[in-house]
Amino acid sequence: MIAAAVVAPVVLSYGIYYLTPRGTFTNYGELLPTQPAPAISGTRDDGTPFSLAQLQGRWRILVTSGGRCDAQCTEMLYATRQARTMQGRERERIERLWLVPDGTRPDPAVLAEHPDLVVVRTTPRDVAALPLGQQAIYLIDPIGNQVLAWPSTPDIKALSRDLTRLLRASRIG
Repeated sequence: MIAAAVVAPVVLSYGIYYLTPRGTFTNYGELLPTQPAPAISGTRDDGTPFSLAQLQGRWRILVTSGGRCDAQCTEMLYATRQARTMQGRERERIERLWLVPDGTRPDPAVLAEHPDLVVVRTTPRDVAALPLGQQAIYLIDPIGNQVLAWPSTPDIKALSRDLTRLLRASRIG
């Protein structure tokens, strides 16, 4: 009886561990190969020069779209703004960038809705260097490595969960 009382919890724990299905933990975004993000440069909306390498030390969300922001562009900008806002006090660790490869000046009404957005006019070649081109929203870590790519029509809550996990696990940025 004493041996059964000692061995039973161990056998039961092994049985539960190996015989019950485990939930999988996956990211909503697609994990990108760990490598430095492409060297993207251009000019900010105010005319100052810009280089992606200047923003070391903060998480960066990149949205790529033409200056005439269509419905998909509006949805991407809204989703990234909401996901950043949902981070609460951690939101200051995230910077949002809108890469405009066509040289068109964005509509001031769109910019008014996104006061924390950094608009960068760049070349189509720079945007083509991104792993999925204009078809995704990208996350760059504080060191400058590409991390995730989310679909261009994102689920805001899932995008926010990915950011929450990364910010909680990361002590940098």
